[in-house]
Amino acid sequence: MNLMKIAKSFLATVLLVGSFGVTDAPAAAPGVISNQVSTAGSYCHLKFPAIRENTLFWDRPVLKDASGGDIIDYYGSCDHDPLGQDEIESQRRELEHLRKRRGRLDN
Repeated sequence: MNLMKIAKSFLATVLLVGSFGVTDAPAAAPGVISNQVSTAGSYCHLKFPAIRENTLFWDRPVLKDASGGDIIDYYGSCDHDPLGQDEIESQRRELEHLRKRRGRLDN
């Protein structure tokens, strides 16, 4: 009888652990807080921290701490990388735009 309980527990554990790998969502890049697949893996809504401004021009930029609240809402390709070249360039453009606006306000 004790052997039967152990066998049932083992089987339940195997099934539970095995179900963790079954999902429609592709694996998210490091730093992604949320990954919601909209259209069969081709379109996603990702949430991830912005890149730290002081690292935007480094060879290897660093994401901000997610608890700081500076979160990017991204809608597009499911394979988007928060530290990929496209995202780095986008955030660099945004930073330059903000700097120009601040410069106009200071004059």
